[in-house]
Amino acid sequence: MATDTIHVAIVEDDRATREGLSQLIAGSPGFVCSGCFRSVEDALARLDAVTQVLLLDIHLPGMQGSEGVRVLREKHPDLHVVILTIFDEAEHVFESICNGACGYLLKRTPPARLLDAIKEANQGGAPMTPEIARQVIDLFRQSPPPPPKAGHGLSPREMEVLALLAEGYAYTNLAAQLDISVNTVRNHIRAIYEKLHVHSRTEAVSKALRRRMI
Repeated sequence: MATDTIHVAIVEDDRATREGLSQLIAGSPGFVCSGCFRSVEDALARLDAVTQVLLLDIHLPGMQGSEGVRVLREKHPDLHVVILTIFDEAEHVFESICNGACGYLLKRTPPARLLDAIKEANQGGAPMTPEIARQVIDLFRQSPPPPPKAGHGLSPREMEVLALLAEGYAYTNLAAQLDISVNTVRNHIRAIYEKLHVHSRTEAVSKALRRRMI
């Protein structure tokens, strides 16, 4: 049972919100609250290495959460960072995803959905509220064109898989759509990550969109 427990930390400067999230996580089976911090700087100094998912606010004292994603993941490369904020501000969405956040949720997200999103992030997914998902796609498509010769070496099948990843398909749905096994999907995704030099679905999709591959 212990190996299935997800260790979650919180970076939130509002005390009531921080305590509410902590109580939700600590009181839910399969979750442990491994730390609560009021700033990125505090988290950098004290974040436990066992933490798997970090809920990170954008507007914080000191370093902003959108920039903090980068420095936190530099120190903890396996950390899954989910932005959790009141606002769906375009520039912060773009910056956070580019800096390595794997998801972006609004604070009004219902508790059950938030717990599901934590599980999804821990399994390599990219949880986002629908309006933010649409906004992210629009933002990346409006970004500057890629430099010349931005090759990638992906096969036609890997390009199909990447395009479906960008549309939010889960592994099982993706396998059904392409009439291949889930193991074959995993093999294709592993190859995509290696060729694009990324480590997550979010990074793969963001790089593909910036390079106009999809």
